[in-house]
Amino acid sequence: MTTLVTGGTGKTGAPLVKKLHDAGHSVLVASRSGFAPEGVKGIKLDWTDPSTFENPFNADSNIDKIYLIPLDTTDTLTAVKPFIDLAVSKGVKRFVLLSGSPGEIGGLAAGKVHEYLDGLEGVEYAALRPTWFFENFVTSLLPSLRDEDEIVTATQDGKIPFIAVDDIADAAVHALTTPKIENTDLLILGPDLLSYDQVAEIFSSVLGRKITHRRVTVAELSDILKGYGIPNDIADMLAILDGTIAQGAEEKHLSAENKYIGKVHLADWVEQRKTLWNKA
Repeated sequence: MTTLVTGGTGKTGAPLVKKLHDAGHSVLVASRSGFAPEGVKGIKLDWTDPSTFENPFNADSNIDKIYLIPLDTTDTLTAVKPFIDLAVSKGVKRFVLLSGSPGEIGGLAAGKVHEYLDGLEGVEYAALRPTWFFENFVTSLLPSLRDEDEIVTATQDGKIPFIAVDDIADAAVHALTTPKIENTDLLILGPDLLSYDQVAEIFSSVLGRKITHRRVTVAELSDILKGYGIPNDIADMLAILDGTIAQGAEEKHLSAENKYIGKVHLADWVEQRKTLWNKA
């Protein structure tokens, strides 16, 4: 049987595809481009284009499990529900949903998808809810960190158990391959609980120059994100999430029973990639 990995060339999808393929599992990679790494078949799947939804099942009739990365929007369920229904009709028996630590069942965005999966008959699922990615330091936070020697947030003294995508991929492999899913709602947390002040200290130590954490208000952060070209609703949501971190929203997850603790430490991860933050 085959596992379909949506977003299979992305942050979590790419390492997951490699881990599954290396372990001998049949994998089909879905992405907007249709690209796939050598040795793995790829097909085009675009959440904004329902005409592509049949593509995976036309390419492989043996798909029984799906790693589901939904569209990044505040109305996620509307976009992915037709695909989920189609997949079930084609014989898919297990979904592993990538949600996020703030995304409780029934909540915004992927939380609605989580709720929908929970209501399906005859289908297993797991909702993986990772906290904030290390990889944000080489994407959205890269320019200010590299060029301005600062990390700008509205988190104040709030702490986060940051997670590496490799750890998320490990959790996804287990959820996709275990004979029976035991935990349908799993928080994915890193081994270190850190404030952004402490993160700045780690970067300062590894990079050999002073990195600071610049504290701004939620409203100020929203304006900054919009200035980067991020859509208004997403910028507002991200800024609000920073505000919840300041209030302890991420730190509290460490006391939860439904958690998976990763192995990768931020200091080690930064050390392995430190040239990425070299100034031009």
